[in-house]
Amino acid sequence: MKEVLIIIPAYNEEKNINKVLDKLEEPEITEIADILVMNDASSDNTNWIVKQRNHAVVTHIFNLGYGSALQLGYKYAIRRNYKYVIQMDADGQHDVCNILNIYKALKTKYNDSYPDIVLGSRYLKDSSPYKTSCLKELAYSIFRTFIKMSTGKTIMDPTTGLQGLSWRAVLYYSKYGNFDERYPDANMITGMILKGYNVVEIPAVMHSREFGKSMHSGLKPIWYMCHMTLSLIAVVVRQHKEKRRMERQKKHEQ
Repeated sequence: MKEVLIIIPAYNEEKNINKVLDKLEEPEITEIADILVMNDASSDNTNWIVKQRNHAVVTHIFNLGYGSALQLGYKYAIRRNYKYVIQMDADGQHDVCNILNIYKALKTKYNDSYPDIVLGSRYLKDSSPYKTSCLKELAYSIFRTFIKMSTGKTIMDPTTGLQGLSWRAVLYYSKYGNFDERYPDANMITGMILKGYNVVEIPAVMHSREFGKSMHSGLKPIWYMCHMTLSLIAVVVRQHKEKRRMERQKKHEQ
């Protein structure tokens, strides 16, 4: 049984996913990992391309969103007893060279404990150069500040989709109500840090998309910023309420 499941959410990625799978089928990756493609009701040939290459694929009848695709992948990983999950995009932006680095990080102790979440970051000192729009840079700056203020921890790339997860983190995410079905980004990272999960960040190599349309294209970044800001506030409020509830329960038991 392989230790790692690589989960790839995909929506209309027929022009990109072959290149991604070519690199993932290199022996150094296939020795440690299986591949699961979450096909979120693509209208192109994404589903058939993956099936022809004999990788596991789950196809949604209706488009359920990025977060829902990931969460179903987590449920799959738990039922198949994978020790780690590494999630990456199907569009080629996440270089496959990151897989082994994330796997190594998951098996390395940080602050006397193994990480629950390893974030592949575009904005650390040793990360590859990566260009983003001014609007996105503004959003990232806001999210970084919010995470720092609410958790005390600095996260340079709070919206990265390139992540490695321990079994403990995957189990939590797989349960009903524990995962954002649309945009699981800075809000999930903030919540996990506040809950005491060990979150670490490592440099990553990323590229610009060659084909297709990003889920943050057009005016969507503006909606995304509003949604994420409100979600971040809700996460912190919920966590503080839960903390107070547990403190009251502890006092009552004493």
